[in-house]
Amino acid sequence: MAGDYPFVITVASEKGGVGKTTIATNLAVYLKALDEDLPVTIASFDNHFSVDSMFAIGSQRGKSVADLFNGVPAAQLASLGEYGVQFLASDSALAPFGDDPAWLTGALGRSGLSGILILDTRPILDYFTRSALLAADLVLVPVKDRPSLVNTASLARTLKEAGQGLDKMWLLPSLIDGRLRLRENLGVREFLVFAAEERGYQVLDQFIAKSPKVESLVTNLSNRVYPVLTHARTTLVHRQLHELSRFVLDRFRATKLPLNQCQAGFADVPARRVRRLLTACPVCGEAMNGTDGQFFQDIRSRRRGFMHRDCLQGLLEQTGIAEELPDQGVLVMSTATTGLDGDDSTMLLHLYDVDGDESSVESVPDFFDTPFAECWRQVSDRLPEELYREFLLVGLEGGPPGRFLSADGSSRWGQLRRRVLRSVLARVG
Repeated sequence: MAGDYPFVITVASEKGGVGKTTIATNLAVYLKALDEDLPVTIASFDNHFSVDSMFAIGSQRGKSVADLFNGVPAAQLASLGEYGVQFLASDSALAPFGDDPAWLTGALGRSGLSGILILDTRPILDYFTRSALLAADLVLVPVKDRPSLVNTASLARTLKEAGQGLDKMWLLPSLIDGRLRLRENLGVREFLVFAAEERGYQVLDQFIAKSPKVESLVTNLSNRVYPVLTHARTTLVHRQLHELSRFVLDRFRATKLPLNQCQAGFADVPARRVRRLLTACPVCGEAMNGTDGQFFQDIRSRRRGFMHRDCLQGLLEQTGIAEELPDQGVLVMSTATTGLDGDDSTMLLHLYDVDGDESSVESVPDFFDTPFAECWRQVSDRLPEELYREFLLVGLEGGPPGRFLSADGSSRWGQLRRRVLRSVLARVG
């Protein structure tokens, strides 16, 4: 699951009938068509089931989005649907996970999804819409008239109150009838652009035209919803959705890190340093964001991440190391003596001070039957019996462990790591 952070696009409006779901579902299809290797997933927090009607294959609806708010990782809920798009089945009985809308941001960070995730929201600013707004890397707000433009203020206020800027929010004129003129021959689109920019909002150059042909793809005699790409390629909307998708792809490709990693304090960290970063504590499975805990690195897989100090103490509670665990230095877990046939399951614990000098060493026999085995499996993504000459380093220094990913921190960690490994290798042979 290392490095699996989805780029989240939230399509939101407090006003219904602005084309929100049409944009969300068709955007998924166009993105997949433009880049067939890009994982694209869509979920809706509304209860109209349009996502299911477009993407479900046959009668198989897949697992419900409601389980996302029961703590199930999204990757376990996503089903492969029509047009190569993954989707989470809609549910009319969503229940919030607690009362903190920021929870979804962390949940998506450990979701196991990669690529792009599109969230279609309700026409009301409730817990689920707020959650989707806070988790988004890009917010698209369809506006078709003055009321929908006025309602945008509450979306902007939600972002500001959460300490997020409006640079990720873009207004999209939608369902525009080019024949309709306002006073002084002013078109609806021109009015919306002028009024939005006057309020300080960003407005896309693209817009979505009103089209009876496109509307018929949603309201027809079947229970299917059809995409513009396959059933309305002769319309202006086809070209407009293509342009919108290009804009989204450009934003996706230009974003160094998705919101989950940026919020963890990694915005100034080179992407190569977080590529193999694990998103959860390997002991308890809870999300970690680099603001607390202990930094660790698996030498063979080069995976890195963070574990809770209490979880580390729990792992060591049956060893003598637990009583002398310092606030600085490095703990090395070594399976260098594990036999290839799996008969010898001894693990060594090496404790080093901040200068890289060994202060103690202790063996853990039959570690396959200890909590260390599951920790190793989570870190390396391999079974304990497959481990041979493996080394897991855990930094013991207090303070935000995410600093080990900065330029200075990475350099200091590298020097200490090399000295410690030379010592461990000299001991285990």
